[in-house]
Amino acid sequence: MKVARREVLGLGGGLVVALSLSRRDVWAEEVVEIRMQGRADGSHVWFDPIGVLIKPGQMVRWTNFNPGNSHTTTAYHPANFGKPLRIPESAKSWGSDYLLPDESFSVTFTDQGVYDYYCVPHEQAGMVGRIIVGEPEAHGRWMEAVAASSGLPDEALKAFPKVEEIMAKRTVRRV
Repeated sequence: MKVARREVLGLGGGLVVALSLSRRDVWAEEVVEIRMQGRADGSHVWFDPIGVLIKPGQMVRWTNFNPGNSHTTTAYHPANFGKPLRIPESAKSWGSDYLLPDESFSVTFTDQGVYDYYCVPHEQAGMVGRIIVGEPEAHGRWMEAVAASSGLPDEALKAFPKVEEIMAKRTVRRV
C-alpha cells in the first residue's frame, strides 16, 4: 500500500487543528477563581485577583475566604441599587447575596467587554474588581462605561486596575 505525501500532510494538518481547538475549548471551560479576602481586624478587604482577562464563555467563581466578614459580588448596573452602568449594555447584570465564609457564587461571561463589580458593604473601602472578556476594540465603546466616574466612591475609583495592565498581565493582584 502506497500512502501519498498529500494524505500524510492532510492528516497531520487535521490533527494540528483538532488539538488546537480542543486546547482552546479546555481553556474556555476553566473556572477563574476570585477570592474575597480581608484582614482579621477588618481594616482592609479586597478581591484577589482584582483584575482578570478571560475568554467569552468562561466562568468566574467568587469564594469568601474572609472568616470575619460577609461579602458580595455585584455588577455596576442600574438594576443594582441604581449604580452606574459599568458592564457591556448587552450583558446580564448579577448580584450575589451576602456570602458567608467558604460560600461561593459563579457567573459565566458571554458578552465581550469590560465588567466592573463591587462588594456592597465594602465599596466605600475600595473592594472592587474588573473582568475583561475578550479583546478590547481600539475605538469601540469598551471604555465609555469605564471612563464614567460619577456615582462611585473615590476609594473604588482608585482601586480599579487599568485595562491596559490587565491586558498585559492577564491577572492583576493587589493586597
